[in-house]
Amino acid sequence: MKIKLTIILSLIVLAGCSASYEELKKTQIKKPQNLSEYLVKEYKNKAEYEALKMHDWNSAKLYSEKALLALKGKEVLPENVTYWDLPEEKVNEINRAHKNLMAVYSESKISDPHNLAIAISSLDCWSEQQEENWQTWDINKCKNDFLKSLHIIYEKITLNENSKKNLNSNLPIIEDNNKSIALVTKNKKKEIMQIIYFDFDEAVLSNVSINTLKNFIIKHHTEITKYIIVGHTDTKGTKEYNNKLSLKRAITIKNNLINQGINDKNITLLGKGEELLAVPTPDEVAHPANRRAEIKISN
Repeated sequence: MKIKLTIILSLIVLAGCSASYEELKKTQIKKPQNLSEYLVKEYKNKAEYEALKMHDWNSAKLYSEKALLALKGKEVLPENVTYWDLPEEKVNEINRAHKNLMAVYSESKISDPHNLAIAISSLDCWSEQQEENWQTWDINKCKNDFLKSLHIIYEKITLNENSKKNLNSNLPIIEDNNKSIALVTKNKKKEIMQIIYFDFDEAVLSNVSINTLKNFIIKHHTEITKYIIVGHTDTKGTKEYNNKLSLKRAITIKNNLINQGINDKNITLLGKGEELLAVPTPDEVAHPANRRAEIKISN
């Protein structure tokens, strides 16, 4: 009798899980135009993967329901870290990721809804896969998708701020979309700039940033003679501490370039702390777009 009851309950749960997915399957958005439509597309892709490839109907249900909410124009945000049963050592990392995303949410709704939708859905995906904690390839893919999209958002915010600063100058600012998260700008002196972003209070490169630096060197090494690496921070913490942290970030970039074969004699380091903010903020504001290092090259 207990076995029969368990089977019946399982079938009821499965039916409920698949109902939202079946409803979502009827939805077609070929060319998303806004955040809601991009969210429908991204969550639908994830729901299909969980349903058809992994046969994980609970995850398919979550993604389907969020897609359907977005379809109705409702605000859809990534789940808070408390929603997930995460390994203890991963809670802080994903919680920081959530805070970084929410720090740029309002601005990126307008400036880059596509990458915002990827970041929101990928953070849920990263958390969901981390909760299961066995498919390392899926954990890494979702995490890297999140970081790539968020770094693009940071770069566009920085680009917008630079555009404002140079509105009355002749300095052209050109975005290079050939690389997944590469932002390259050139001025009249043919200086090239690559921006690398860091997590809060960190001077460690993510895999995404390591790949960005690799692509940058491959693309530009023939036109470079001297590297100037300038580390920066947000305004959280004391100026003295941030000066030291910004230099650590510059040193991290330098070590990566040396590992790629760049002569350390051709690298100059500067730590600017919170002096030159990419995004102006009051004191004690942890804006993620300000936590960066810039590579400048003068030939």
